[in-house]
Amino acid sequence: MNRYRVCMNSNQQTVGDVMKSIEDHFDEAVARLQAILRIPSISTDPTHFADVRAAADWFDREFRSLGFECEVVDTPGHPVVFAERKAPSANAPTILYYGHYDVQPADPLDQWNSPPFEPVIVDDENGGRIVARGAVDDKGQVMTFIEAFRAWIDATGDIPVSIKVMLEGEEESGSESLEGFLDAFADRLAADVCVVSDTGMWNGETPAITTMLRGMVYLEAEIRGPGHDLHSGMYGGAIANPINVLARIIASMHQDDGTIAVPDFYDGVEDPLPHILDQWRDLGFDEAGFLASAEISAATGGETGRTILERTWSRPTLDVNGILGGYTGAGAKTIIPATCSAKISCRLVPGQDPTKIEASLRAFIEAGLPKGFSVAFISHGVHPAVVVPADSPWLAAATAGLAEAYDAPAAVIGSGGSIPAVGDIQSKLGIDALLVGFGLDEDRVHSPNEKFDLRCLRGGIKSHAGMIGAFAARSAD
Repeated sequence: MNRYRVCMNSNQQTVGDVMKSIEDHFDEAVARLQAILRIPSISTDPTHFADVRAAADWFDREFRSLGFECEVVDTPGHPVVFAERKAPSANAPTILYYGHYDVQPADPLDQWNSPPFEPVIVDDENGGRIVARGAVDDKGQVMTFIEAFRAWIDATGDIPVSIKVMLEGEEESGSESLEGFLDAFADRLAADVCVVSDTGMWNGETPAITTMLRGMVYLEAEIRGPGHDLHSGMYGGAIANPINVLARIIASMHQDDGTIAVPDFYDGVEDPLPHILDQWRDLGFDEAGFLASAEISAATGGETGRTILERTWSRPTLDVNGILGGYTGAGAKTIIPATCSAKISCRLVPGQDPTKIEASLRAFIEAGLPKGFSVAFISHGVHPAVVVPADSPWLAAATAGLAEAYDAPAAVIGSGGSIPAVGDIQSKLGIDALLVGFGLDEDRVHSPNEKFDLRCLRGGIKSHAGMIGAFAARSAD
């Protein structure tokens, strides 16, 4: 692969023309975002499968209108939109952009202030916001780089880097078809770096580049005891209750200090370097505001003796996301249930092997079962953590590009969340990802009244335009 260096003498006049185009046509960009938000592309709900396809076709038309070659690639699940456009220079770098066009269900509907798929602009002190399901996750963020492509073409007639775009339709339902797509399209997806806009800013005035993203193991365990539900008076005390068994196993997964008791769980985990911890302290993290956003007064989870940013960015976790078992209806029913289940997710950090973590978790649960009991497992995915090297030249270029849109320098941050596709892109395609997103903590992702500030939409478009200029300013050694 060619190596590139940042050229500090980039054409500022050209970038200025692109920025002017963004301002001149911003209302049209908002209208296009509203158009795609009207399509209820809920990937997990079979009744909306046709809508998911309609959203893919919508993006296909947009890319073709911009002069991209584009195809909607069928998969065993929902289609992937793949588009590409070559730069006028053969020496230009190739940038792969990733995003997703599917959205979460809108439930509970009665908590929305407006219909979730009828996007509205709400005036506020920050210049207004667009409210709809998918506004920030991820249709609005996808449109930030598409509108940047449009602005470059409008202002200069072309885009100075080669562009490839991969938009999947299953991110919100597990990305089950993505691995096969990456295997089949590996050659066509070859690029110098991948840019992802599915993360957030540090605050409304400060952009952020996320360089650490936790991985994920998600496991469902169904514990089976007696062959059928039993009368708790006739059998209680003689037959172990599967719910009691499950509760004991779950309680034993953590030590009193918050550390995880599953054997070998911390293999490969390293503490952040001192200068990284210093950077995090200098960010001025608002702990009180963070706790207020959760409507709670104290940070009581995770490992004691560590800051909130350490716990959420650099330490692994194990959480039970749901428990099902026994009688949960109105009134009383005295039974010992035959089965119960738990959904368990582990957020992983660099150095951990997700396959080994899942195997250790399975063994831990099996070891806690009494005689005559069994457990059935369903794996909902194993994905590695992601880290971008601090000395990546692409990180430097992205930082320079963001400076075209924001006065405040970009914060280099971690993230407690997981984007499974990013780890797969890194492991299968062998390229690093730049996680540059424009969401805010208060955007109500996956919740009623999801929104995307218009200032963030505008800033995101300008940022991607600036980054394209910075990427193009790199020349072959």
